Amino acid sequence: MVTGKLPLPFGSPRRSAQPAPPPVEQTVEKAIEHCRVYHNGHSLPGQYSYGAAIGQVQRIEEQEGPGTSFVWLALQEPTAEQMKVVAEHFSVHELIVEDAVEAHQRPKVERYGDQLFIVVRSVNFQDHDYVTDGRQIISTGEVQMLIGRNFIITIRHRSQGGSLARRLDEDPELCARGPAALAWAVADTHVERYGWIADQLGVEVDALEEEVFTPNSRFNIEQIYTYKREILEMRHAIAPLAPALRQLSEGNKDLMGKKIRSYFRDALDNHLIATDQIASYDERLTSLIDAGVAKVTMQQNKDMRTISALVGMAAVPTLVAGIYGMNFDYMPELHHPLAYPAVLIAMVLIVALMAWWFKKNEWL
Repeated sequence: MVTGKLPLPFGSPRRSAQPAPPPVEQTVEKAIEHCRVYHNGHSLPGQYSYGAAIGQVQRIEEQEGPGTSFVWLALQEPTAEQMKVVAEHFSVHELIVEDAVEAHQRPKVERYGDQLFIVVRSVNFQDHDYVTDGRQIISTGEVQMLIGRNFIITIRHRSQGGSLARRLDEDPELCARGPAALAWAVADTHVERYGWIADQLGVEVDALEEEVFTPNSRFNIEQIYTYKREILEMRHAIAPLAPALRQLSEGNKDLMGKKIRSYFRDALDNHLIATDQIASYDERLTSLIDAGVAKVTMQQNKDMRTISALVGMAAVPTLVAGIYGMNFDYMPELHHPLAYPAVLIAMVLIVALMAWWFKKNEWL
């Protein structure tokens, strides 16, 4: 009887043991920032997986009825496979899954049955003194929200996380209103950010105006172009949010209570204020570019007049020196005893007269 493993035939490839790929559920955990369960406005202690969280909510609903608890699952740039797994647990509509994976979407609100899909653009501001590239002054990202009956899933794409969880912990009355209230808190946080950035840009625009309109000041017109481009980027990012907020404040009454709709209406008012500020900065920078170009043109014209005046003044002694520098034998002035000082005095007087005339006419 032969014991042990039989040797492989000569020349046959050896098989190496490959570790099995991790379950898809484990790969989903890589995209999860946090998973919380809220009950009667309070975050339940402990750490939850997304499967355990939705199970906990279902058990609470069996005991107390619907509307008392929900899950908040926060994801960061999930892949299509990760989103499919999450969608199976939360019964998310397949069209929402496709949109949730794709970034670079305009702010919008879409409804699929009893679920809402909301997109909000995030905006970050970095002072130009601390950036190496002018295009880094304004950077935009994206926050997507999937709202169901007893859950909300937030997805960040190139967007920084904030202190929203702490804000919700301090306001259990808001959390008690359900996932729609958390969606408003996310949108309102970004709208407040728009207003703060608009104020910062206003300070920068005021400083640029002071540089341009201060007499004899040196300004960089490329910096004005840079701020105009960055403000346009922000304007294009936040302007489309107004129709979405208006829709949330007026429609979907079966998914959002009257109080939450009034919150979205307040967010819409703040958004319109920030949008109007950004639009006014865009117009001011357009006028500032025109004024800056005109000032540069005037300065160039002034410089050209100064150069022309200096060239004209230099031409007179050059002409006289050229005439008397010719090698002619018959030039009576050459033999006069006062010819040399007379020519020098004449050149000085002519140049002085020209300088006086140019100065009088503001060419010098």
